[in-house]
Amino acid sequence: MKRACFTYGSLMCEDIMARVAGGAFSSTAAMLHGYARHPVRDETYPAIVPRHGASVAGRLYREVDAAALQRLDAFEGEMYARTPVCVELPDGGRADAEAYVFRPAWEHLLMPGEWDFERFLAHGKAHFLARYLGFSKL
Repeated sequence: MKRACFTYGSLMCEDIMARVAGGAFSSTAAMLHGYARHPVRDETYPAIVPRHGASVAGRLYREVDAAALQRLDAFEGEMYARTPVCVELPDGGRADAEAYVFRPAWEHLLMPGEWDFERFLAHGKAHFLARYLGFSKL
């Protein structure tokens, strides 16, 4: 069964998503309400946690197949749980999706403030790619 996957960090980059998931998927901008995005200590990537009144801008990938989801589960690891969410689309519509939410046991690793995607593109993406390049060999 194919699913939609909401991404909010490094996987918003279509090249990183394709490498990690093992293929390209159609995507669109989306907004997730009721969650906040924070940097993870000593990492270039963020995490989201439930937070009333907060919202996270991200990218919604459509028709993600089971093999890609398995690769994404392995990539995200034990600190994240794939969780059903509902996102808002640019046209005001809604879509059911799954997102990787930080597990409460790891929240002590979250840093204050909002993770900055533009800063990631300018300063963190190259480091991220160098560090995770071998992951595509799953």
